[in-house]
Amino acid sequence: MPLHPVLEEKLNAALAPGQAEPMTRRDAALPEIPNKVHAVTGMRRAGKTTFLRQLVAERQRGAAPERALYLSFDDDRLADIAADQLSALLEEFYRRHPQLRRRLTVTWYFDEIQLVAGWERFVRRVLDSENVQVVVSGSSARMLSREVHTSLRGRGIETSIRPFSFREFLRHRGEEPRAEPRRWRADQRSLVEKRFGEYLVEGGFPEAQGLTRALRVELLQGYVDTVLFRDVLERYGVSQVSALRWIVRHCLRNPAGSMSVHRLFQDLKAQGHAVSKDSVHALLGHLVDAYLLQAVPLHTASERQRNSNPRKIYPADPGLIHAFDASARAKTGHALETAVFNELQRRGVDAAYVKTAEGFEVDFLAAYRDGRRELLQVCADPSTVDARERELRALADAVKTQPKLPAVLLVVTQEQRIALSGSGLRVMPAYEWMLQEQ
Repeated sequence: MPLHPVLEEKLNAALAPGQAEPMTRRDAALPEIPNKVHAVTGMRRAGKTTFLRQLVAERQRGAAPERALYLSFDDDRLADIAADQLSALLEEFYRRHPQLRRRLTVTWYFDEIQLVAGWERFVRRVLDSENVQVVVSGSSARMLSREVHTSLRGRGIETSIRPFSFREFLRHRGEEPRAEPRRWRADQRSLVEKRFGEYLVEGGFPEAQGLTRALRVELLQGYVDTVLFRDVLERYGVSQVSALRWIVRHCLRNPAGSMSVHRLFQDLKAQGHAVSKDSVHALLGHLVDAYLLQAVPLHTASERQRNSNPRKIYPADPGLIHAFDASARAKTGHALETAVFNELQRRGVDAAYVKTAEGFEVDFLAAYRDGRRELLQVCADPSTVDARERELRALADAVKTQPKLPAVLLVVTQEQRIALSGSGLRVMPAYEWMLQEQ
């Protein structure tokens, strides 16, 4: 079968040594597990394509370009191409480089490959028959986490790409600290604190960096609209458009808040939206699947209690909070809590919130992959007596029931840490916690 001319064009480009584009290095990495398809997933515009190009550049460093090839199928000229064109692509490559076949490993990076119907069968076959590694990435509309595992029948392993972490945010500006915080000069700490305040407002979407507030809001609102229409409405055939929009606005304007399907259903009903409780549950699930929202359950050993209690809802990035906040109120606390949770997600941590016997709430009980656990409480403004005592008492109360767990109160500035140094609890600026080496 002759190779599609556009695929031949893309193969030629992939094989040609080129000038590497300047890219902010991401901290994500593909796990070293053989005979697996690496699926790079995440919300739209979080940087999946750039991450693939970064991987290609790293693999090609000091090696021949034919050992690592990037091809994107997001091209209208490739609409509706058949899966056998992937086989033709592979054969054409090995006709040009027969010395590599089954001798040296070739890594293929396929971007938006989900646009080729039947790509999964091709990938499974070449993994079994050729000396290759395969990395795929695509829009969350057609490459959701659970679907990767289903379509690849256990051969897939997922790596999530999220908007910039705070460390990546600094790196993007050429300001990543080289020394640990205790060795910072006063001017270095001041710069990090300034940037951290900006991060809580601007967020970490790569394209939003350096934009004016008006342009950033327009860009981020456009991202959310694309998720709604392409990843939810088109994909699932949702007809309750107004209800879906209401849920999104409500969640983004009330981040880190406790939400239950029953309460959302009641609120929608009061707003005149004719939608069933089951539909509300499904809509919320679709938004989580599309990586726009994330849900944190109550910490409990009882599955029934976990399912019956409200979950706390967080957006994918703190920048989305300010893009949808029409009240102009300061939401530093919500943005800080969102940033902390997103950092836990990057680290692969299972997180739950804690309700103490006296009715206080601790933001996160974090369970790390190495077995460590810790309690994290977020406090953006401990200047008022009520706020300070509430946060400290909640953490102290949780420590009574879980005495073996380390507990940390995360604040915004070094000045706040000094002010709380006599509390008897460990206090540290959240930016220091985020910049800790894992």
